[in-house]
Amino acid sequence: MTLKIAVCVKYVPDATGDRGFADDLTTDREAVDGLLSELDEYAVEQALRISEESDDAEVTVVTVGPDDAKDALRKALSMGADKAVHVNDEDIHGSDVIATSAILAKALEKTGFDLVVCGMASTDGTMGVLPALLAERLSLPQVTLLSELSVEDGLVKGRRDGDAATEHLEAPLPAVVSVTDQSGEARYPSFKGIMAAKKKPVEELDLDDLDIDADEVGLAGSWTLVDSAAARPARTQGTIVTDEGDGGKQLAAFLATQKFI
Repeated sequence: MTLKIAVCVKYVPDATGDRGFADDLTTDREAVDGLLSELDEYAVEQALRISEESDDAEVTVVTVGPDDAKDALRKALSMGADKAVHVNDEDIHGSDVIATSAILAKALEKTGFDLVVCGMASTDGTMGVLPALLAERLSLPQVTLLSELSVEDGLVKGRRDGDAATEHLEAPLPAVVSVTDQSGEARYPSFKGIMAAKKKPVEELDLDDLDIDADEVGLAGSWTLVDSAAARPARTQGTIVTDEGDGGKQLAAFLATQKFI
């Protein structure tokens, strides 16, 4: 029986670009290029490793986003995922994490899965609550923030490293898990993988396909909104201590004025 693994990924603004807000205080996607969230690459990697160790497994990447979000799906497909699902509808614009979890849950139910793998957080919003929201909506166990992940005998197992202890956790399938950036280096797509990704299926869904009303999502249906935003002030030049034999004293005096010592 095929083990069906779904990986939830997000298309995010490139952190090296000049990110900002549009007039409606949503992310200005026109101002900067986007890409697959780096933390989601670890989720894709773990799904692929489980698939490679399984006799029969299939990896589906799922995303919610505008047309350009296909770039994130193609990156995951070029890494080795088998197929993709893209939920794209203009009424989704402005959805917060709660609304997004509702959309993803419906898409996952429609696609089918035994295991849902997520990154620990997106690199733009960094909310980190999506896996828990998905587990609640799907009425499934969740095992989050794992640095190791495996599937054995109908169980998903993992290791969570905390400040005071290391926990070894497991849950019966189906389940929702999230993995950290310590779970294993994500592979680079090969040229063969990039070419193969162009032929892999990408299913497009809209809100009607998922039986979701437009007023349940987007800016109108979200529980949280950005109320205001202001650009961070430009950094000012720091204090330069010139060492002419008393550099240590000058540095200590400066730190004292800043109440660091």
